[in-house]
Amino acid sequence: MKAFEAAKGVIAERFPDCDASLLAGSVVRGEATSTSDLDIVIFDSEVTSSFRESFYAGQWPVEVFVHNWSSYRVFFDSDCERGQPSMPRMVAEGHVLKWDDRLEAVKHEAADLLKKGPPPWSKETLLLKRYFLTDALDDFVGCTERGEALFIAAKLAEQTSEFYLRANGQWSGSSKWIARSLRNYDAAFAERLIQCFVHFYKSGEKKGVVELVDEVLNPYGGRFFEGFSIGKSKRR
Repeated sequence: MKAFEAAKGVIAERFPDCDASLLAGSVVRGEATSTSDLDIVIFDSEVTSSFRESFYAGQWPVEVFVHNWSSYRVFFDSDCERGQPSMPRMVAEGHVLKWDDRLEAVKHEAADLLKKGPPPWSKETLLLKRYFLTDALDDFVGCTERGEALFIAAKLAEQTSEFYLRANGQWSGSSKWIARSLRNYDAAFAERLIQCFVHFYKSGEKKGVVELVDEVLNPYGGRFFEGFSIGKSKRR
C-alpha cells in the first residue's frame, strides 16, 4: 500500500497530464527487497518518443518508462525478439494507477505475448549458441587462474541458462530474471545449476558444472567446434 500511494504521488506531482499509468515490478509481485524501486509505466499521447527516467520520490527510488500509444510496440517487439519480455511483463502485471480505456487493449496485448512465448530459435541461431556455449565451456575447463575462472564461470552460467530456456521455447532474462525464469520453467534444474556453480565458487571443483553444461548441449548434438563458420563469403 505504501508503494502504491507513493507511485500515485509521483504521477500527481510529475506526470499529472498523462493518459494512463501502471505500477509494476517487484513491489506488485510481493518480491520487494530493501533496495526495490518503483517501476512505473506511463502512457501519454503528447510524448513524441519513448524515454526512461530515474529519480527519488521521498525515500523511494523511482524508474519511469514513458511511452505514447504506439511507441511501446517497439519495445514489445525488441523484448520478444531477444527473448526477455521486460516491457510486456511490466504492462501485463502492472497495477493501474491511472486508467484510460486504451490501456485494456495494451494489457491484453502484453498478456498474449507472454503466453505465446518467444520466437523459436532458427537452426542457424541454435548452432551459433551451441558454438559460443562450447567456447565458454572449453575456456572454463582449461583455465588455471582462479580470478579468470570466476569471470568465465559467470559467463558460462548465463549462457547455459539462456540456452536451456530458449532451446525449450521459454522466455529468458537477465540478472535476477535468469534465476526466476529458470525456476518458473524447471525448478529442479534451476536448483541443480545454482548448486553446481555455488560448489565451484566455494571449492574450485569444476566437474559438476562441466557435466551439467554437457547435459544441456547433448540433446542438440553436444559441443560444437569443428565446422563452425560465420561471415565467410564464397570464393568467386
